[in-house]
Amino acid sequence: MLKKAYDFLEQDEEIQTLIKMSNVMAVSRLRYNDHGVVHSRIVSGSALELFDILVEAGLKPSTIAYGTARSVEEAKLVVLVAAYLHDIGNSVHRVDHEYVGALLAKDIIDRMFREILPNLSPANKYMLRHEIMHAIYATETNTRALTLEAGVVKVADGTDMAEGRARIPYKMGKLDMHSVSAISIKKVEIVKGSEAPARIRIYMNDSAGLFQIEAVLKPKILTSGFERYFEVYMNVDGKELRIYPD
Repeated sequence: MLKKAYDFLEQDEEIQTLIKMSNVMAVSRLRYNDHGVVHSRIVSGSALELFDILVEAGLKPSTIAYGTARSVEEAKLVVLVAAYLHDIGNSVHRVDHEYVGALLAKDIIDRMFREILPNLSPANKYMLRHEIMHAIYATETNTRALTLEAGVVKVADGTDMAEGRARIPYKMGKLDMHSVSAISIKKVEIVKGSEAPARIRIYMNDSAGLFQIEAVLKPKILTSGFERYFEVYMNVDGKELRIYPD
């Protein structure tokens, strides 16, 4: 199921065009960092990784707990599709792109389900569709995620901030605290934690990278609905310091 879904996402012309247009809007016109297909792939992988860690730690997927998914694989489908499509609303405008993206995703999800899940009942398709739409909508920084699936997508979005992800606006001449902070970050790792189930470890060559954590990642964790299950450490030249929880 997940392989079929990923192949659909990667090969569908409408999806790939929306993602390309999201980069035209976000990068070319607004000078934000990358919101293209590489970002979609990275966030998808990170979200599934966080999901696996939290489920292994004993958390029950919200979709299973409330009967909107019938298996862990269906719960993972929600995570994958929402993570991959979460930024398509940027193809219209940056403002309210999470809301717009959730609406744009509706017909795409219906079309995808007809192809990859032809035997799923209409009710199951509708429930999974709206779980995906919720997870896309909840990536907005101040919107609280109401499911584990949405929470990991939201946090995963905030983890895509390593050096290479910030060079696009930097090369275009956007020199501000966001870009200077972001290019200080060299690598982001997702591993099992000690004080909390999931640890996000951020390697940087300068403490300026802390601004990126405070401005981008931490607010998403705090509205993920599962904030106590994450810990964040920064590593500067081999010295590790816990940033979250404070």
